[in-house]
Amino acid sequence: MNFDYSPKVQELRKRLAAFMDEHIYPNEHKWHAHVRGPKRWEVVPIIEELKPKARKAGLWNLFLPHSKRAPEGLSNLEYAPLCEIMGRVSWAPEVFNCSAPDTGNMETIERYGTEDQKTQWLEPLLRGEIRSAFLMTEPAVASSDATNIQTRIEKKGAEYVINGTKWWSSGAGDPRCKLYILMGKTDPENASRHSQQSMILVPAGLPGIRIARHLPVFGFDDAPHGHMEIELKDVRVPASNILLGEGRGFEIAQGRLGPGRIHHCMRLIGQAERALEKMCRRSSERIAFGRSVAEQGVTRERIAEARILIDSARFMVLNAAWKMDTVGNKVARKEIAMIKVLAPNMACQVIDWAMQVHGGGGVSDDFGLAEAYAHARTLRFADGPDEVHRNAIAKMELGEQAAKASGFHKH
Repeated sequence: MNFDYSPKVQELRKRLAAFMDEHIYPNEHKWHAHVRGPKRWEVVPIIEELKPKARKAGLWNLFLPHSKRAPEGLSNLEYAPLCEIMGRVSWAPEVFNCSAPDTGNMETIERYGTEDQKTQWLEPLLRGEIRSAFLMTEPAVASSDATNIQTRIEKKGAEYVINGTKWWSSGAGDPRCKLYILMGKTDPENASRHSQQSMILVPAGLPGIRIARHLPVFGFDDAPHGHMEIELKDVRVPASNILLGEGRGFEIAQGRLGPGRIHHCMRLIGQAERALEKMCRRSSERIAFGRSVAEQGVTRERIAEARILIDSARFMVLNAAWKMDTVGNKVARKEIAMIKVLAPNMACQVIDWAMQVHGGGGVSDDFGLAEAYAHARTLRFADGPDEVHRNAIAKMELGEQAAKASGFHKH
């Protein structure tokens, strides 16, 4: 278990940090001006300007390991510290073609798609020419138990016909969003609830698809990315668009969500680091009751605690990444579940303390903390709520302890 960053990763970190200093931080105001302006549902010009620069700097598609179409892809352990740096600015990952949900969708098509599906969809995604969305969650059922998903995918001749309503379809607001990966029921009568579901590639804009509304998060609409409610009525797609075949939806979901969950956790560490920096700077500058806020005991307590929380989360994320690389996502599922609970809760707490130090400014748009908090808070249920992950961790722990106990009784 060696978490030293390799020379290759050290070099990439240096290049990425320099890119952030030169191109991302100085342009944050341009991004803000666009997404708060009248054209906020259009493509963000500064992101498009910076993409070719990121490619040229060799900082492109770093997230996708073991793909001949993206030979620059890194292992999870190599990618972790880079993803953390990108995560410091909410829109930066897209500049490097490393943003959700495209990363998870590219991973899905790479791992489970046919060569034709890869040529049609994966290649333009890897070039950053189109965007995509993942349609899983539904408004009418508790989607934390994905066997509840009701959207119907019915075989009719050489086509599948899709009917249902999805929501929290993040990224579907982007005008470049050309593909949905949709989960739904192909075989509702199957005795195995896990074999009822399938995943299918649905080109955006087909007849019968209607974007009903965008859903704000604590008042942020996240334009142009957006989180959409989408109605699908008799939407017809070729039968060849099914991924892996009927009944394989759960298997694909598990394969897709492992890397996606760990990427979220890495980015959250970057967000928390940035919040702590802002907290230290602000508390050193402000005077209250005759001394700086940084000299007040409670602030020091929180700064110390924040540092402990961030570093603890980072080591657990690196450990999960290392396990994913060495023994695979399935064996590492306990570690993935643990960080998926730990990282959003840690980030919410650190950002909350940073907001408190900023006073009223902390909940305004001036310091980026309210937006960071809103994002971190959603990650306590996106990709599975805390409760589901805790339940899974407890079940694994009970099983392991029972196995240990039976071993002891024999001796």
